[in-house]
Amino acid sequence: METEKLTTRLRQQIQQFDASHHLEEIGIISFVGDGIARVNGLDNAMNGEMIEFANGTIGMVQNLEKDDIGVIILGEYVDIDEGDLVRRTNRVMQVPVGEALLGRVVNPLGEPLDGNGQIITKKNRPIEAEAPAIMDRESVAEPLQTGIKSIDTLVPIGRGQRELIIGDRKTGKTTLAVDTIINQKDEDVICIYVAIGQKESTVKNLVTTLERHGAMDHTIVVSASASSMSSLLYLAPYAATAMGEEFMYNGRHVLIIYDDLSKQAAAYREMSLLLKRPPGREAYPGDVFYLHSRLLERSAKLNKEMGGGSMTALPIVETLAGDISAYIPTNVISITDGQIFLDQNLFFSGVRPAVDAGLSVSRVGGSAQLKAMKKVAGTLRLNLASYRELEAFSQFGADLDESTQRRLDQGKLTVEVLKQSSHSPIPVANQVIMLFALTHGYLENIPVDQVKYYEEQLYDYIETTYSDVLREIVDTGDLPDQERLDNLLSNFGEMFRTTQTVD
Repeated sequence: METEKLTTRLRQQIQQFDASHHLEEIGIISFVGDGIARVNGLDNAMNGEMIEFANGTIGMVQNLEKDDIGVIILGEYVDIDEGDLVRRTNRVMQVPVGEALLGRVVNPLGEPLDGNGQIITKKNRPIEAEAPAIMDRESVAEPLQTGIKSIDTLVPIGRGQRELIIGDRKTGKTTLAVDTIINQKDEDVICIYVAIGQKESTVKNLVTTLERHGAMDHTIVVSASASSMSSLLYLAPYAATAMGEEFMYNGRHVLIIYDDLSKQAAAYREMSLLLKRPPGREAYPGDVFYLHSRLLERSAKLNKEMGGGSMTALPIVETLAGDISAYIPTNVISITDGQIFLDQNLFFSGVRPAVDAGLSVSRVGGSAQLKAMKKVAGTLRLNLASYRELEAFSQFGADLDESTQRRLDQGKLTVEVLKQSSHSPIPVANQVIMLFALTHGYLENIPVDQVKYYEEQLYDYIETTYSDVLREIVDTGDLPDQERLDNLLSNFGEMFRTTQTVD
């Protein structure tokens, strides 16, 4: 009996024996320094593949050369030494994606930075992906409201558009982007803010602002701070785009802000020089245009067969002394569908947001603009450009005729109406009525310093007395009957003048 039991057990063990073998491709580090490693022995490694160092740190293959490969290290490399073993993972670089990331602050590898515990998600996406094909796209025809009057009227943005925000340091570029995120609170738009090379205190303040306005619930913040390695600054926009694509391909609408791409280009230059790639103009590598084109082409409006989702990109580029003809600015301008130029002189003269109507343009957003907005803002850009020209002329102290003086006064009113406090986006229906008042002469007798007060009182008056007019603009996208608007503004004008007289 014992012999039979033993025989049975042996047969079971033989049947269960797994004779399969597992092969791993191992390489050896020949050089390490400045966040770069050169590895021998990984002849079959792929470009963009993740490889693992002995201390558990992840690297990403960048250079495939005859004798070795160049790897960027995505973590601590103090305890990585020459002669250490490196193994392939046979997976391209990828990041976690999905709903679990909403409301979180993460690094470009998808690891949490906010101290709110681990991010639990089973989905991953490669950081590099092909842009949607031409036939999978649809024309931009749906507006993305920013809540900023000067943007929604002069340079409107549509869902699926790529609109560059460009200007010197400290001209309000980030504020513009943050206000746009805040305005998506009830618009069912997922927002992703990518902080590239920002101070950690700046990112913390930004997150606090978003939380204070209830906008963090629909936002992912991807941060590669100024103290991060160049490899992470380079990776951040691609990782964030992969996170956005997960929502876009599931029929959702996404807004992604890259703040800013000039710092990413500088990090890529540093990384490329360390990898001994040949430098080109301004020491940038020859593929610096491709760096941004393959990133921004992934933002699109998909057709119904692909789910109808969209990803709208607002890349930010910093200029030096307003020079938009520099290398990186011209590259990104040529890739995007328009630009919002923020002028330093306007900013310091108190015009905020400091949008330069002459240099700013939206190449496709006009197709997505509400019909009501088109009707009230049609000639606004020309009037503003004409005013700037007259303003410069009037500084010479020449005697001005009545017509010129009237245009100057109208220009001053227009500039005042387009001014807006930060973090206070205005619903598009309110904007339409205020601009109707401006273009139809209802502000002519209002002193410039009273325009802001007039605007605040008008919004309160409409929301309490004429809320049906606001609903009609939102529901139909068109202007209500002009007679109703004239009655509304005439009644409010009388009431406003009465209160002013009493005061």
